[in-house]
Amino acid sequence: MGVLFSSTLEEESPDVKAFHSAERWESYLEKIKESPKLINKNQVVIYFTASWCGPCKFIAPVFNHMAAEFANADFVKIDVDELSGVAKEFKVEAMPTFVWWKEGKEVERVVGANKDELQNKIKKHYQL
Repeated sequence: MGVLFSSTLEEESPDVKAFHSAERWESYLEKIKESPKLINKNQVVIYFTASWCGPCKFIAPVFNHMAAEFANADFVKIDVDELSGVAKEFKVEAMPTFVWWKEGKEVERVVGANKDELQNKIKKHYQL
């Protein structure tokens, strides 16, 4: 399969907040809803993924790179198998799914591993 799908791409980026427990996610979500301006200028990109998802492995390095480039937003990763309730709450039906939140509300969504669309949406919402 080549390097593109190597397991090293699944390593977590220091610029991406990965949530592995519902309690930690709920705490973070409440902070966003109650005090949106305290969470990195109130902008969040949520990346719904799964360890078995080939397109997710393809797009993960792009997401990690964008997280490093756009420090004015929080980049969050949710594994739908670990936090299926969160995936249901956000009505995630396919992976990868990217959800943009601003001031505690969804403002944009991209479904699929379309690198150009992901980069364009991030640039649209988050200026350097």
